[in-house]
Amino acid sequence: MKHSVHLLLASVAMSSLALVSCSPKTSVVESDFAFADSQLRLAIQCADSTRVAQNKTLVELPSPRNIEPDSSMRLVPASDWCSGFFPGELWYMYEYTGDPFWKQQAETYTEALESQKSNRGTHDIGFMMYCSFGNGQRLAPNDHYQAVLLESARSLASRFNPTTGCIRSWDNWGPTFPWQYPVIIDNMMNLELLFWATQATGDSTFYKVAVTHADTTMKNHFRPDYSSYHVVDYDTISGKRIAQQTHQGYADSSAWARGQAWGLYGYTVCYRETKDPKYLAQADQIAAYILSRSNQTEDLIPYWDYDAPNIPNEPRDVSAATVAASALYELSTYSADSLKYRAVADSIINNLSKSYLVAPGTMYGFLLRSSTGHKPNGSEIDVPIVYADYYFLEALLRKQRLENGQPVVGGVLTRE
Repeated sequence: MKHSVHLLLASVAMSSLALVSCSPKTSVVESDFAFADSQLRLAIQCADSTRVAQNKTLVELPSPRNIEPDSSMRLVPASDWCSGFFPGELWYMYEYTGDPFWKQQAETYTEALESQKSNRGTHDIGFMMYCSFGNGQRLAPNDHYQAVLLESARSLASRFNPTTGCIRSWDNWGPTFPWQYPVIIDNMMNLELLFWATQATGDSTFYKVAVTHADTTMKNHFRPDYSSYHVVDYDTISGKRIAQQTHQGYADSSAWARGQAWGLYGYTVCYRETKDPKYLAQADQIAAYILSRSNQTEDLIPYWDYDAPNIPNEPRDVSAATVAASALYELSTYSADSLKYRAVADSIINNLSKSYLVAPGTMYGFLLRSSTGHKPNGSEIDVPIVYADYYFLEALLRKQRLENGQPVVGGVLTRE
């Protein structure tokens, strides 16, 4: 199977080079979307070939996630927390191009995730369902997508505990499980689904869960310098904080790079949806912290943990940069530091476009190299990962919206 996929990669490489080469007048958004058009067509073909080789269907293994150490393409089931990002990329391609091909592909990959709408065993259902069905409902609204999203929001809200004041992250996975009620900073990214559900139904229950979780996280996840812990554990009886730790970062006291970006993005969304100034202040403070650590690298692409022990001989995490860039574009429309945030986001995008895109026609259609998923666990280190690509396309769309004078979120990109 690898041989056939490698032949496929080689066959597209030359045509891809032609597609993405551009004149000096071509914008970075245009050239990057031309590159993504070619790469994601290849990704669909490679995913199909991988499924055939593994005797799996699209419903069984719908979504590309990363490239493995043996250089194979990893596909994951709908229940994987990363399953919604690839359909989301396809929706972003449709938004930018208006090409019905991308709409059809996005619909196909999105529908493959429907079974997860009733999954009450994960805090990541926002990632899984809002990036897929949420973008679908925004770009091609229909009653079916709305119903799936509402059931998904109910599933997420079911993980909220009023005693702790937050949504539980991981469930107990066995005798070695070290926490009572773990909550990770990543949860902030899933609140957008609950805010959407409030708008869609008028039911304030979703809103109350979201803001209570955001307030509890603000109180317990952040240090005085506005860096965040990865994991906070709570006592299920008293609701009090037990521990502030890490799972994917270098140390309990360190600043895991993607975690800082999750917090920035999450509180920016909270301000958008509530207009409560405390969330804007929190987002500004997190942004200030991230920018204060940006001098570690010349290109603003952070190491996987800002406090990793062997800098500069540590892997980067491109995904932390793409999440931060997307968040900064939105935050620039609310904050007094608008020009600074937009300039930093532009620099990140330009540097990614210049130095971190994979070679055209390679890497099974992924877009960006050098993301790091879980360094302490030895997994997904310095490889393409799907969520880096998703937030890269989102950031490009937001950049284009700003340049068009459009709202950075909501509605549909105006195409010239």
